[in-house]
Amino acid sequence: MNHLLIFVKKGLILIMIITCKNISKSFGTTQILDNVSFHINEGQKAAIVGLNGAGKSTLFKIIIGELSADAGEVIFAKGSTVGYLAQHQGLASDNSIYEEILSVKQDVIDLDNAIRKLEIDMKNVSGNELERMLNTYTRYTHEFELKNGYAYKSEVIGVLKGLGFTEEDFNKPISTLSGGQKTRVALGKLLLSSPDLILLDEPTNHLDMESIAWLETYLLNYKGSVLVIAHDRYFLDKVVSKVVELENTKATSFEGNYSEYAMKKAFQRETLMKHYLNQQKEIKHQEDVIAKLRSFNREKSIKRAESREKMLDKIDRLDKPITSEPQMSIRLEPHVISGNDVLTVTDLSKSFGSLLLFQNINFEIKRGERVAIIGNNGTGKTTILKMINQMLSPDDGEIKLGAKVKIGYYDQEHQVLDQEKTLFDELQDTYPHMDNTKIRNILAAFLFTNDDVFKRIKDLSGGERGRVSLAKLMLSEANFIILDEPTNHLDITSKEILENALNSYTGTILYVSHDRYFINKTATRILDLTQQNLLNYIGNYNYYLEKKDEMEKLYLSSFETTTEQKLFVPGFGTVSSSLSKFPVTSTPTPSSYDTSDTEGKMDWKQQKEEQAKIRKRQNDLKKTEEEITILETRNEEIDALLAKEEIYTNVHKLLELNEEKKKLADRMEELLELWEELAE
Repeated sequence: MNHLLIFVKKGLILIMIITCKNISKSFGTTQILDNVSFHINEGQKAAIVGLNGAGKSTLFKIIIGELSADAGEVIFAKGSTVGYLAQHQGLASDNSIYEEILSVKQDVIDLDNAIRKLEIDMKNVSGNELERMLNTYTRYTHEFELKNGYAYKSEVIGVLKGLGFTEEDFNKPISTLSGGQKTRVALGKLLLSSPDLILLDEPTNHLDMESIAWLETYLLNYKGSVLVIAHDRYFLDKVVSKVVELENTKATSFEGNYSEYAMKKAFQRETLMKHYLNQQKEIKHQEDVIAKLRSFNREKSIKRAESREKMLDKIDRLDKPITSEPQMSIRLEPHVISGNDVLTVTDLSKSFGSLLLFQNINFEIKRGERVAIIGNNGTGKTTILKMINQMLSPDDGEIKLGAKVKIGYYDQEHQVLDQEKTLFDELQDTYPHMDNTKIRNILAAFLFTNDDVFKRIKDLSGGERGRVSLAKLMLSEANFIILDEPTNHLDITSKEILENALNSYTGTILYVSHDRYFINKTATRILDLTQQNLLNYIGNYNYYLEKKDEMEKLYLSSFETTTEQKLFVPGFGTVSSSLSKFPVTSTPTPSSYDTSDTEGKMDWKQQKEEQAKIRKRQNDLKKTEEEITILETRNEEIDALLAKEEIYTNVHKLLELNEEKKKLADRMEELLELWEELAE
């Protein structure tokens, strides 16, 4: 195996943990990867992005040696270890969840047992033998400390809980788990094994929001390097500092998180198109001049034309930039405008056997709102949608639709689709008034062309079924759209198209989603299903994060009082403090508090002062990051200059640039310390 060399950049010594050099791969006549090159530094967190089918998972398999490249090589740092989590992780074991995770720490367990045995054995020896044992004991305990041996059980439990397993789950056999649960166990084992480089393929697919947030923090603090494939843009924004894009078999690297990549990519495409159009304009101008010269039909003018033709032939012609891949075309529009009151839910309760999902929840939805229901897995979010769609019956409570409300439903399990029908028949049978040409045009808008339209629903992938469901939803002309996990299986480009369609929709939307970026882009209100109740946030996901702790302290602490007590509730007066009777219809504001009747209220003046401090710290943090970026850019410019012969042969200039690099490095150190202090 080839090994990487260290190199100096920005005054720091960096080690490239992995380099992919000119990787190419074809399947039959289809080229997937062509001369793909990039590198990841020690401790760096990076993402591989691209459309479905761009070759992301193929590249991962080449890196770990599961597939061989047609050309190129993968180079790891000397002695480095690599861990890989596939998208669909098969895990076969007779162990319980806890035993399986604990097996990663077997070397620590063995060391612990060896230390305990030495402690017993040393009681019965003396002299040289005791001295030898003491030396061994000292060595073992030092190694035990280095491996965080005194806290390994806490570490295991912390990872299990972080990934959404409760203590009741710990003894469940691996063989009884779902595919998603097995993937979470495999992820836990991988994280605890602490390889130098972790490769993660869609790690957030089987995690709820709390577990994803935990994973983000874990990876940010992880000392090793991380290379991840993910469609979760919020996750990518939080975790990665480099994006490698696979597009049209090629790889392009971008520094920064996903949002920075998207901005740079848009600018890059705009620039490339501008250069292409300018060149095309110049070519057209030269062709017109040549044609005009030839039309004069004189010896000199023809020679001049020929001279221009030769110059034109030498031009390195730019390929027209591909501005977009084939994309879905979604246009959602209601046929009839509903009344202002679209949905009223009163005292809704639902249990499955002894499992109580929620009790006496209340909420309303008005025309034009885009409401997201969020919450951990198993809290009953999809159950609420199914009850609104009359696919399940509530135990108690009332669901009332407003005047002229027509529902369009997108089901994550796609139960609205007949598995035995073809795509064509599914649309034709649902909308018999449409002719064959219109059906084909609609399916083509969702990327189903030619013989694809005669595929059976049961033979489609999850993403393809999602596109069929979206096609039916578009044709429904509903004024109240209900969606259950609409972004599952969609690539990032398709998610953005759906976001734009929902944001321009003039009807009303209620949906369940774990996609925080999607929620942030589309929701005007969030209902958080937590502790068997709905908490209301009038804003997007960023607003929810800002207010979450405050709201939970305010409401959920109030719900812990007994049902006989009375509680003053902002906006509603005195009501029963029972959790089940609390109407969640508005977000409290400072003005809604009655200081005479409420104890332990937040000091709003103090809160505003604290918020002002936070804003100042955030501004200082932003300015620090901007200065760091400027210094990094200048450092790169100096590195480029130092590689030029006219510079490194000029002693005066060389010393001058090296002195500037030293000053930049010193200032960078100051800024990094300041950044850490501000970010703490």
